[in-house]
Amino acid sequence: MSLIFILTITTSFSQVKTNNNNVFVAKEFSKDIALYNSKNFLFKNVLGSNSDVVQFEIIPLAAASSGELTTMLYKCDSKQKEGLVLGFYGNYWNDAGVLYQGYAFKNFEKDQAIEFLNKIQSAIDDNKKFINDEADNNNIYFKYDEIDVLIWSSSQTYTIRLFWNGFDSSWEKTAFDRSKRRFEKKIK
Repeated sequence: MSLIFILTITTSFSQVKTNNNNVFVAKEFSKDIALYNSKNFLFKNVLGSNSDVVQFEIIPLAAASSGELTTMLYKCDSKQKEGLVLGFYGNYWNDAGVLYQGYAFKNFEKDQAIEFLNKIQSAIDDNKKFINDEADNNNIYFKYDEIDVLIWSSSQTYTIRLFWNGFDSSWEKTAFDRSKRRFEKKIK
């Protein structure tokens, strides 16, 4: 009986791919882990794996203090591709209903990344009076390319929650502003 229990626990919490959506089990969330794992995602899913030697760079921009979201900029001159990768971290339920701490990546090419970041900033700027009127109670939301975005204010700041692919990640004002500023500075 104890052998079955040990095998069940080992299988449930081992570090293996859980499905084909690049969601893996993760023990901890950090900018270093996001950078390490995003490289595989980037060259296989965005740039395309091939036999030629291809140079690219990926730079971590900011990690949310919650540990649930990391932003990374990438550039590949030979493929003429650059953009933003969002690294989502948090609880993930697989098809069998098993709870994992997992991660997945969402790519935005340059123009789409600029549009996404600007839409969030514009939504906050255009609705500042409303969301500040009743902090924590007044909210705004919208959908952008499979990501549901929820925004509210509290204590003279705002919080952005991104819902995507089973993840619910908080992105506080400081991390959002840092990501946007660094992205705009480095992408020119």
